[in-house]
Amino acid sequence: MTSAPTADTTALISDPAQAQRHILRVLVASQILSGAGLAAGVTVGALLAQDMLGTTSLSGLPSALFTAGSALTAAVVGRVSQTRGRRPGLATGYLTGAIGSAGVIAAAVLDNPVLLFVALFAYGAGTATNLQARYAGADLAARGHRARAVSTVLVATTLGGVTGPNLAAPAGTFAKHLGVPSLAGPFLLSGTAYALAALVLAVWLRPDPLLLARAVARAEETGAAPHPAGAGAADAADPGEGRGGVVLGALVMVLTQLVMVSIMTMTPVHMHDHGHGTATSGLVIAVHIGAMYLPSPLTGRLVDRCGRTKVALASGVTLLAAGVLAAAAPGGSVALLALALGLLGLGWNLGLVSGTAIITDTVPLATRARTQGMVDVSIAIAGATGGMASGIMVAATGYPALALTGGALALALLPAIAATAYRR
Repeated sequence: MTSAPTADTTALISDPAQAQRHILRVLVASQILSGAGLAAGVTVGALLAQDMLGTTSLSGLPSALFTAGSALTAAVVGRVSQTRGRRPGLATGYLTGAIGSAGVIAAAVLDNPVLLFVALFAYGAGTATNLQARYAGADLAARGHRARAVSTVLVATTLGGVTGPNLAAPAGTFAKHLGVPSLAGPFLLSGTAYALAALVLAVWLRPDPLLLARAVARAEETGAAPHPAGAGAADAADPGEGRGGVVLGALVMVLTQLVMVSIMTMTPVHMHDHGHGTATSGLVIAVHIGAMYLPSPLTGRLVDRCGRTKVALASGVTLLAAGVLAAAAPGGSVALLALALGLLGLGWNLGLVSGTAIITDTVPLATRARTQGMVDVSIAIAGATGGMASGIMVAATGYPALALTGGALALALLPAIAATAYRR
């Protein structure tokens, strides 16, 4: 069952392009805020667990937990969006992330690892919601501009995502003044950022992009609305795409997420073991997150102009280069590690934008949000697997072996994409 269009939705059926511009502005504002929240767990989550548990072998567990929480949230946000629209789904996801951040702070104060792990699971809701927002940007976009709409939403995360890790050290100092362990400081920032993102969406994401897209589609089917330039809400899936397109898009995003999370998670720990402080690892993670989102406008244009599959193949090559460089870089070389993490972020970006465009092109509006949510569940599970396995692998074989394994897995993406595309 889906919600009926509201009055403001009906009023904009004749000009969805105008609504799309407003929707993108609101999504950009929420993504700037949520980007800062997203960065906190990446920067210090593993270090906080290592400090509490006194072992490196489980330092990948925080990433696994908040990506597992991300998996559950992706399914919930997808279902809520399917029945009630993007606005309530996204706002609820960010609010849950804010509650998780508060739980992490409480766990640090109480020195309670069990509470920490439960809170990190809830914190993962912010990660899932941050990614789900990209679909909202594409709901009203014309088929030939969908990747660019997705990229507009993604690039907005850059400001908060780059600023967040660099605020890790000041946030830690501020936390100490409040009687909170310094490693939990960035979660003060993330909780505030996620709460504000939820507020922005709840108040200003009107009309709802998915509900309006459905209303436009119905109006166009009955001939009750014109086809203004740039409106592609009623575009149907290409004949013959269907299941094959969903598999291809999901495959690209799942493998790129697995490789990215596994290498990224253990990089701060690897740097810490070589004598680098939180500020230095935060700088490297800032470069990584910037590369994840900043190239999005260019990636979107490449996907729309050159094709989804070609850009997906490029993501595999880029991730391979990142893995090889991370493995070869000396532990004391901040510059080389930053370059490797930059390539890792870029490869992820190429895979995410191309994979998202494939999914959006393939799935009809009637089932779009639910299918997108389930695809993101797979992505989150891949991230959880990579996060958990990364700590165990580094403890057993070392960081270079982990990076090389990630690169090899990315290389396997190439024939997989080619084979899936051929079957289609």
